[in-house]
Amino acid sequence: MPKRALIEKRPWLLASLIAGISFWFVKDGHLPGLYQMAWKGAGVALLAVYALVRHHGADSRTIGAVMALGGLGDVLIELSLELGAVAFLIGHVVATYLYWRHRRAATSLSQKLAALAMLVLIPLIAWWLPTDRAAAPGILVYSLGLAVMTAMAWTSSFPRYQVGIGAVLFAVSDLLIFARLGPLASSALPGLLIWPLYYFGQFLICTGVIGELRRRPMPQ
Repeated sequence: MPKRALIEKRPWLLASLIAGISFWFVKDGHLPGLYQMAWKGAGVALLAVYALVRHHGADSRTIGAVMALGGLGDVLIELSLELGAVAFLIGHVVATYLYWRHRRAATSLSQKLAALAMLVLIPLIAWWLPTDRAAAPGILVYSLGLAVMTAMAWTSSFPRYQVGIGAVLFAVSDLLIFARLGPLASSALPGLLIWPLYYFGQFLICTGVIGELRRRPMPQ
């Protein structure tokens, strides 16, 4: 897409990209807490605005709500891992509802097996990761919602190589968060990968859904 077209036609998407990419460079800096929280939340929150501006319909409002809950989760997780998880879990439920409404009419055996693997492996890995076993039940509950959302995104009628891959990136970023509570506690890898996997996962989900909705005729 020409740069001028992106600026003129999708300013909210451009603003989201600027906020989301630049946050990776400042997240370990010495910004005051409130500024860092606002910067962090802006990337995905601006995707919510993009969704509402680019398409006017119930489904675009639904994916907009998912992005808004993601932006809220980004802020709350800085205050409490549990509060952030609740916002994200609600977002997963809303996203699952959207993907259920737009189920693919026919799925191949390989697609069904991939979705089944997500349903089983995401909660299993998440439950196993934390060293503090007292945290495992809560992580398991959250990861069940994450797994269902990911599997439903993969089998929805939205573009798999945008929405499906985006959901998988989101799931991997969360698993890295849980790995930081266990085997990767002393590794720099989670700090490097969690944010870009998460942000670009959300970016792919939002743009994939909105792009597909714009290609379809508006319901009467």
